[in-house]
Amino acid sequence: MTSFEPKILSFLCNWCAYAGADLAGISRFQYPPNTRVIRVMCSGRVDPAFIPQAFLAGNDGVMILGCHPGDCHYLTGNVSAENKMRLTRKLFDLSGIGAERIVLDWVSAGEGERFAQVIRQFVEKVRGLGPLPTDPGTRGKLKAIRASLEGEKIRWMAGKGPELLEGENVYGERVPAEKIEQAVEGTIREEFLKNCILRLVESKPLAAAEISESLNLKLKETLGHLVSLVGEGKIAFDPTEEGKVPKYLPCA
Repeated sequence: MTSFEPKILSFLCNWCAYAGADLAGISRFQYPPNTRVIRVMCSGRVDPAFIPQAFLAGNDGVMILGCHPGDCHYLTGNVSAENKMRLTRKLFDLSGIGAERIVLDWVSAGEGERFAQVIRQFVEKVRGLGPLPTDPGTRGKLKAIRASLEGEKIRWMAGKGPELLEGENVYGERVPAEKIEQAVEGTIREEFLKNCILRLVESKPLAAAEISESLNLKLKETLGHLVSLVGEGKIAFDPTEEGKVPKYLPCA
């Protein structure tokens, strides 16, 4: 039996983490050769939708390494990255895939040894998790996560999150953090389930009860999502099922 060697995709900030990787190489600090590196100008430039796409491309883990808080070359890029990855991890946990295969960490240009250590620890962690399943169910969840992260609502939350927490409204009122968090959790769940429904009806027209059973949802909740998707023009009733139990299919 061959031992599992995980495939890791790493996004490294040009100014800190990538320079730290260079220092690790120059200093000959040892770390596993399991990661492929994508050099980005800032960790904040990593689009959250890249994460599920990386897994769909066959990777078992994803790393985003940037500057330490307070040291960002663009001042708040790493803060933006942290907010984006927080929402991304929530989606992975909600889907059941789990967020353990995603890591966001900080490595400075002078921390070659720390870079090697972060790589070693993450590779060992993913090795313990085993290969990411490639069954249709898991891939369907990853596509639903990607579609959710590409959607306007979650992109808006990723960009406006810190402003909502720190700022005041036009009346000088500050919205409680727990209330914002509840809204975030609700939106994430709604967007993910709606995209799961879209993935399901792509294969064949389905009735509300069939969708509920597939997603293990109460029929009332499923109907709410279906009404929303119909209103958004994303799904419609199957015209061939007239006079029968309504079934849904994607809009052309």
